[in-house]
Amino acid sequence: MPAQIRLPEQNLVLLVGRVTRDPNVSFTQKGQAVCRCDIAVNRRYLDKTTNEWKDDVVFVPVVVWGAAAERCKDRVKKGTPLSVEGRLTLSEYTDKTTGQTRKNLQVTANRVQILEFGAAGGTSFDNEGVQPAAKDDVPTTDVMEDDVPF
Repeated sequence: MPAQIRLPEQNLVLLVGRVTRDPNVSFTQKGQAVCRCDIAVNRRYLDKTTNEWKDDVVFVPVVVWGAAAERCKDRVKKGTPLSVEGRLTLSEYTDKTTGQTRKNLQVTANRVQILEFGAAGGTSFDNEGVQPAAKDDVPTTDVMEDDVPF
């Protein structure tokens, strides 16, 4: 029997896109904020058969927890360009109308960065704090979220 190679476990997602609707912020029974929104991620490519540029758009559900979720409520709206760093998570639920089990693949964000400057833009935040950016700086933060409830 050949030796098996142990592969490192890696679940990292980096996305840049625009918010497709205003974020929905709610609170768990324990009082933790959760923000849900979708971002549209575009891929532009040249169609070799027609020699035309086309867009391939993917709509990705994003979930943000805790203090970062509350900051999203105040700073993010439909059309806001975001950079999202997180991990893929799979949730299951029972459809109330059919009784069937459904699965939902989403990105649970560790870090959200607003990619525009202005009243709400130019900031990068996670559950540890907000780091406003100067107009000449690229906003970044290295603090990662470790207390997502699952």
